[in-house]
Amino acid sequence: MSNINFCKHLLAAMIAAACVSCGSQTQVPNAQAPSTQSPETEASLTLKETALQKIHTLEALMLNASDQGIDVTREETAVWFAKEFLKYADWDEANPAQIEKFFESYSPFKEQKSEYASYLPQFEREQVIVILDKGIDALTKVLAGEITRRPVAKVDWQNIDVKQDMFVSKGKPIFLYDYFSKSMGNPTSDERLYNDYLGSVDHIPSINPYWLKQDGTVQDWRMGQLKNYPNKDVGYALLWNSGIPDWMLEQEPEIQKGRSLFTGFDIDNPLIRQSWSTIIKETGKASASHNATKMGFILSNEPHWYSEKGHWTQNFGEMTSISTYTLAKFQTWLSNKYTNIHELNNNWQTNFGDFQSVAIDIPVDPSIRGSAKWYDWCRFNMDRSIDWFTFLQNELHSVNPNADTSIKIMPDVFTENNRSHGIDLEALTELTTMIGDDAKTRGRDLRSQTPEEWEAHYAYFWEELAVSYDFMESVAPNKIHFNSETHFLSSSWWRELDTSPEYVRNTFWLATLMGMDAGLSWFWARDPDGSPEERLEGKLEFFDPAMAGSYAASTGMQPQVANELTQVMMDLNSYSEEIMALRKQRRPVRLFYSETSAINKPNHMTELFKMYEPLFFEGFPMGYATQNIIQKQDNSSWDVVVVYKTEYVTDAEFNALQSYLNNGGTVILDSATSLAKNEYGQPRQAVLAAGQGRLITMPTDADESDIKHKALEFVSANNPLVNLTEVNSTGHKACTWRVVKKPDGKGYWMTIVNLGSSSANLVITAKDAGDLTATDMLTGKNLGNQFDLASNGVLLLELN
Repeated sequence: MSNINFCKHLLAAMIAAACVSCGSQTQVPNAQAPSTQSPETEASLTLKETALQKIHTLEALMLNASDQGIDVTREETAVWFAKEFLKYADWDEANPAQIEKFFESYSPFKEQKSEYASYLPQFEREQVIVILDKGIDALTKVLAGEITRRPVAKVDWQNIDVKQDMFVSKGKPIFLYDYFSKSMGNPTSDERLYNDYLGSVDHIPSINPYWLKQDGTVQDWRMGQLKNYPNKDVGYALLWNSGIPDWMLEQEPEIQKGRSLFTGFDIDNPLIRQSWSTIIKETGKASASHNATKMGFILSNEPHWYSEKGHWTQNFGEMTSISTYTLAKFQTWLSNKYTNIHELNNNWQTNFGDFQSVAIDIPVDPSIRGSAKWYDWCRFNMDRSIDWFTFLQNELHSVNPNADTSIKIMPDVFTENNRSHGIDLEALTELTTMIGDDAKTRGRDLRSQTPEEWEAHYAYFWEELAVSYDFMESVAPNKIHFNSETHFLSSSWWRELDTSPEYVRNTFWLATLMGMDAGLSWFWARDPDGSPEERLEGKLEFFDPAMAGSYAASTGMQPQVANELTQVMMDLNSYSEEIMALRKQRRPVRLFYSETSAINKPNHMTELFKMYEPLFFEGFPMGYATQNIIQKQDNSSWDVVVVYKTEYVTDAEFNALQSYLNNGGTVILDSATSLAKNEYGQPRQAVLAAGQGRLITMPTDADESDIKHKALEFVSANNPLVNLTEVNSTGHKACTWRVVKKPDGKGYWMTIVNLGSSSANLVITAKDAGDLTATDMLTGKNLGNQFDLASNGVLLLELN
C-alpha cells in the first residue's frame, strides 16, 4: 500500500476511533469469527476492553480443548502476542512524541509522522482483536470437529543436535526461528524475550577487535565473560568487524585504507590478521562445545567491498582507496595470472615496466566494465576476500576443528548485476561449513514512482530469495542453511504497517521449502515493558545508514505479523519431516552460471533470470551448474544443463562443460554466441562437441519458452510425479510446487505456494491417469482434485 493510500486509511480509522467515545460501533478489519458480545455491548466497549473480553473467551475455549486432550499451543501463542501488544499500545499511546520521532526517522514515512504516531495504538489494538477472532474461530472449529490438526512440535531450545544438513530436536528435523538484534540491552536469559513465541536462540557477546589489548592479549574480563557464559539454549557467535581500537590506528596508519561499510579495516593488513588470529583462537577455545555456539561462528556481517565510482557505498567511505598491502597483493596476483608483463600490458593497453610498478585507480571507473583491467580487479577483489575468510576459518579450526562457520552474505550481491563487491558467493558457500545469508523479499521499493516489472504477475518480489537459495543449495546441497538476518518483514526501502499475515506465511514457507533451516528476523526492538530498546532511546545517530529508520512499521508494531511468523514456524515444525522430504529432491534442470560473464556484462543476472523464471514453476527445484559443481558433484544429479546468454567463460569453465558432454551429459546451448569469448573478451576458437553426450544448439529465433520446453524433454519421466494445471487472471504461472512419494509408497505429499498477484484455480492429476484427491494436512479438509488458492496462499497436501 502506498503512503498516500495508507494515510487515507489512517484518517478514516482516526474518525472511526473518535466515534468510539460517542458510542458508535468500531469497525474491526477482517474479523473472521462471530463476536462474543451483542452489538449493543460491543459498541460500548473500547478496543482494549473488547480485546480483553476476547482473550477471556479464547482462554475458556482453550481450557475446554485441553480437557479433551487437544493441543492449544497455537492459541497460547495468539494470547501471548495479544497481551504483549495491548501493553505496547498503551506505551505508544502514552509516548506519542517518541513514536512520532521513529516515523520521522524513516524518510518514506516522514511527512505522515503525526498521522502514523496518532493511529498506531488503535491499529495495534485492532490487530490484536483480529488475531484473537481468528484464534476463537479456529479453535471453535477444532472443538466442533470441522478441522483437525497436528499438535505443535515445540523446539527444545536446550537440546538441539546439529546434523550434516539439518538441526534436530527430539529426533526430528527442526526449523529454528528468532529475531536478530533482539532488544539490545536485555540479557538472553530474560524469558519475556527468549521463549517459544519470539524464539530462544542464544548468542555469545559479539566478538570484535576491541577484545584485544595493545600487548597482544585478549581482555581478561572478556575471556571471563565468555568462559562463564551460561550453557543453556542453542546459539551462535558473531565476528563484528566494524570498529578498531585507537592503538591499532596509531600503530598502523594504513589500517583503514580499503575499509568497507561493515568491515572497518583493511583485510590485507598484517596487524589485523595477527590480531584476529589471537582473538578467534582464544574465543574459539573458550566456547568449544558450548550450546551458545552450536549454530556456529558467523565470520562477518554483510561483507562487501564495492570498489567502483558512483556506487552508494562511496558515501560511507567504502573502498575509496587501497593500502600498499592490497596493491602488493594485487601485483603478485597479476604476476601469477600472466606469463609476463608484456602480456598484461597488451591486455590492459598499458606500458608498465614490471609487475611491481603496476598501479590501478581505486575506486575504478565503471565505464571500463568489460575490459581486461576491470575483470582482473574484480576477480582479484573476490580472491582476496576468499583468502580473508579462509584465514579466519583456518585460525578457528586450528583450535576448534568442529566449530561450524557461516558468513552473513547479502544475496543481492549475487542476484543483482554489480560485481565490483569482492564476493564470490559460490566460493564462500563452498568454504564455510554452513550456508549463510540474509536474503530479503519485499513489496514495491518505496523509492519507485511507478509499478515494478514483477507486479504484473506476482504478489511480492521473490527473485532474490529464490535465485540465491537455489544457487547456494546447488553449490552445497548437504549443508545447514542459516539465514542470520531475514529481511522478509522489512528492509531498508520497504515495509508496510499493514503487512498481511498471508504474505508472512508465504515467505517463510517458501524460504524453508527452499532450504532455510534457521531464520533470525530483522528485528525485535521492544523491551518487555513495551518501550523501544536502549539504542533507540537516544538521538538515533548510527553509522549504519538504515538503523535509525528501522523501528518504524517494524514487527514490534504489527501484532498479526509477529503472531503469524510464530504460527507458520510452528506449523512447519509440526510437519518438518514432510517439508524435508519435499525439499530434498533432484534438481533435474541446471542453469549454467559463470562468474566470468557476471563480471564482464552489465546485465548478466537480469538476463539469466529470464531463463530461470519459467523453469521455476514446473514442479521441481531449479538448480545451477558451474565449473566446480560439474567437476565435484555427481553428474547424475541432473538431466540437462542449459547455457543461456553466457558469452564469457574461462577455458576451465569451457573445458568442464566439454568434459560433461564427453561423459554422456546433455547440454542445451541457447546460441553460438554463448561460450564464444574468454574472460578478456578474446574469441575462442574451440566450440563444444557432443562427445558421448547430447549437444542441442537452439535456433536463432528461439525464446525462453522454447528453451524451457526443450529442456523439459530431457527431464526424467518421474520428475515431477504428478501434474498441476494452473489458471489465473494474469495468464502467467505463479504457483511453485513440490511433490514427493510418501515413505509407505501410498500416495504423495505436496506443497503449493502461490506467489501470484491473483487467485489461482488448480487441478491435480496423476501422471498414470489415476484419480487423485487432495487433503489439506493443516486442517484435515478434503479439497478434491480441483480447488482455488488465493494470492499468497500456501497449501500442504496429502494426495491419495
